[in-house]
Amino acid sequence: MSAMEKKVSDTIHPDPAQLDEFDAHAKGELELNVGGRGATQRRLRNYQVTMIGFCSGIGTGLFIGTGSAYAKAGPAGLLLAYIIVGAVLWCVMQSIAELATVFPTAGSFPHWATRFIDPAVGFSLAISYGYCYTIAIASETSAAAVIVSYWTDISPALVITISLVLILAINLMSVRFYGETEVIGGAIKVLCFLGLVIVSIVITAGGGPNHEAIGFRFWHNPGAWVDYDGITGSTGHFLGFLSSFVNASFSFIGVETVVITAAESVDPHRAIPKAARRVTYRIGFFYILGAFLIGLIVSPENQGLTSGDDNANASPFVIAIKEAGITILPSIVNACILVAAWSAGNSYCWVGSRMIVAMTTDHQLPQFFGRVDKKGVPYVAVITAWLFGPLAYLSLGSGGPEQAFTWLLDLSTIAGLIAWATLCVCYIRFYAAMKKQGVSRSTLPWTAPFQPYAAWFGFIGSTIITLVAGFEVFLKGEWSASDFVANYVGIPIFIVPIVIWKLWHKTKFQRAHEIDLWSGRLQEGEITPRKEPPTTFWGKFVDWFV
Repeated sequence: MSAMEKKVSDTIHPDPAQLDEFDAHAKGELELNVGGRGATQRRLRNYQVTMIGFCSGIGTGLFIGTGSAYAKAGPAGLLLAYIIVGAVLWCVMQSIAELATVFPTAGSFPHWATRFIDPAVGFSLAISYGYCYTIAIASETSAAAVIVSYWTDISPALVITISLVLILAINLMSVRFYGETEVIGGAIKVLCFLGLVIVSIVITAGGGPNHEAIGFRFWHNPGAWVDYDGITGSTGHFLGFLSSFVNASFSFIGVETVVITAAESVDPHRAIPKAARRVTYRIGFFYILGAFLIGLIVSPENQGLTSGDDNANASPFVIAIKEAGITILPSIVNACILVAAWSAGNSYCWVGSRMIVAMTTDHQLPQFFGRVDKKGVPYVAVITAWLFGPLAYLSLGSGGPEQAFTWLLDLSTIAGLIAWATLCVCYIRFYAAMKKQGVSRSTLPWTAPFQPYAAWFGFIGSTIITLVAGFEVFLKGEWSASDFVANYVGIPIFIVPIVIWKLWHKTKFQRAHEIDLWSGRLQEGEITPRKEPPTTFWGKFVDWFV
């Protein structure tokens, strides 16, 4: 018996001291709404989960949003920001991946908060995180309209409408079809970024049409650091880094959604740990390498970085490509950015719908919202989440509607950061319960490294980012109450539902010795048996990758 098979066997059959308790839970385990179980079906293949984990959340933030952050922080500030935030995200991912491997439940996040912290926290996290992603449907579809404007003056309303119809249609199909669209979209994003890496190296070495070698020129002039908003010296450099730090965290939000696939994965015991390990490569390849290359190919003083354009014109990669004299690539990159925006909107609808399903499993919403069709698609939840997408039409207005839309985006990003911190607390409570009840982590299907220290680092880091996200409000010469509210109202929006739910339902904080460690785990017959390990080089590579 292999080490993995032994761990799976130990999960199904706990130590004798816990066997009776486990059997008691197991009798009702396959019932809906027991242990976080929903009515969705396990149809996602391992390679689909792998690609979702490797590419989820990669959207306009990586290709375009890095430009404004770079202009404020400079090469060193941007690189350092992405390294630190990447470390926080890595810790968050390791924590929630272990939970998802043990408890692959519907929607995952709200149920864990209900189970390990307090039902009131689970209710609030479902609202906050679900809102975060349903609103993001609107932001990505409106971004797609702006991206299309790079080529044509076609009506943005038409582009938004087409995007919304496609998103709804795909999410109402089998989750396996959704997984295939994510594989295709992810492959396009990976190939695009690989191309940008190669082009960036060529430009830096002077291989472009202008034959101008750049090297580390911009690290020396204007310098590794940038003065933030005219503030000189170390203070200005630190504030520039802080601004980039916040922007980097927003670019990373969405990576964690891969663990939600655990409830619909055919083999979560293998797929989720692999996705957690892949996040290390993803952070290093997409974000840290990307930040480093941007510092080589374009000056932080380039006006195009802060032009306000939301299409390829504001991408630091495209700016560098144009300056090198390459004419055809900008349109190709813009097409890839369009795919990234549409793919992100598609996945946000999926995530939002699963948050709604999670609320039905914990009896926080009427069971009507958890209804599924014969393919296991929660169609009521999908339509409910999708209904937030038409908010994208607000971006077509001016004045009040546009300001309202900006506020909604600010709220959604803060909600994502709060979710990071809350999920780390979920793991800390789970770890404490394991220790208190005398359950060894060796009985788990997979154990994350550096625990519980990684969870504590993720919690502290996420909390700090949340608190400093709106620091620019305090630097303005004239106080703006509206900007302050836009940046920090997300915190009371998370706290108020907790208070209301606790007062109404009299819920209690879950004590370590009372936390349920058994229900919701996979039962014998649900776990995909391991195949014989491949012996050929190609077979070993495929097995490693998917």
